[in-house]
Amino acid sequence: MEALARRDIAHAVIDWDDPGADWAAHDLVVVRSPWDYTRRHAEFLEWSERVARATALANPPHLLRWSADKHYLRDLGAAGVPVVPTAFAGPGEAMDWPGDGEIVVKPTISAGSLDTGRHLPGARAEAEAHVARLHADGRVAMAQPYLSRVEGERGETALVFIDGAFSHAARKGPMLVPGLSVVGGLFVEEDIRPSTPTPGEMEVAEAALAAIPGGSAPLYARVDLVPDDAGRPVVLELELVEPSLFLVHGAGAADRLVDAIAARITTGSSAPG
Repeated sequence: MEALARRDIAHAVIDWDDPGADWAAHDLVVVRSPWDYTRRHAEFLEWSERVARATALANPPHLLRWSADKHYLRDLGAAGVPVVPTAFAGPGEAMDWPGDGEIVVKPTISAGSLDTGRHLPGARAEAEAHVARLHADGRVAMAQPYLSRVEGERGETALVFIDGAFSHAARKGPMLVPGLSVVGGLFVEEDIRPSTPTPGEMEVAEAALAAIPGGSAPLYARVDLVPDDAGRPVVLELELVEPSLFLVHGAGAADRLVDAIAARITTGSSAPG
C-alpha cells in the first residue's frame, strides 16, 4: 500500500465477499489474500468470474481456477517440469500410494498447510484414515512422499515472479514439524528469511512458469521448490491465488509489483499489453 501511495495510485482493501462492493468502480482488482477461498472454493471462483465481467482482475479467473486445485501438478509433470511425485484419489477411489516411506496427505484444494498430515512409515492405517476423513467431507485427497531434505539448510525455496520476471526469493522453514501454531485458523506460522536461488532452482521455476496455461504471464506467481532425495529441486506448489509474496524480503519488490499493477491499469487489462 505504501508503494501504491508513492505512485499516487488510488487504492482500497476490500473483502472479496463484501456484498456492498462495487467492483466495476475500480480499474483493476488484484487478488491478494483470500485465505478462506479453500473452504468456499466454488463461491470464490464464481466471484472471480463475476468480477472479471465488471473490470480487470489479476490474476484472471482461468488462472485462479487452475492454481486453486493441486491437480495442476499433473499438468506441470506432463510438461516435463520436475514435481514432487503425487497421487490423487477422490471419494470412492483407492489411493495409489507413492512408495512405502513417510507420506504427506492433504486435500487438493488447500492453503497454509491446513488439513495436511505427515504420516510415518508403518502408519499406513493412519494415512488411510486421513484420506477417509477428506473423502467423507467430499474432498479429493492427494499423497506425496515426505522429502526429508526440506529440513536441511536449503529447505523450501519460494521464488517470486512479477510479470513473468524473477523478483526475489525466500527460504521457508519446514512446515510439517511439531510445535508450529495455526494463525487465525487459516495457516500455519512460517519461518521466512531471504534467499538466493541456485541456477538449478531458477531453471525449474522458470520451466514451471512457462507451463502455466494461457500464454501470458500472470501479475504474480510464486514457485515453491524442495530438494528431492537426490538434492535436485522439484516443484511442491505453484501459487497464483493467495501467495504470500514476501515483499519485505526482496529489496524493491513492492515497487516492482506496483509497476506491474500500473502497467495493467494503463492497458486496461489483467494481462500485460
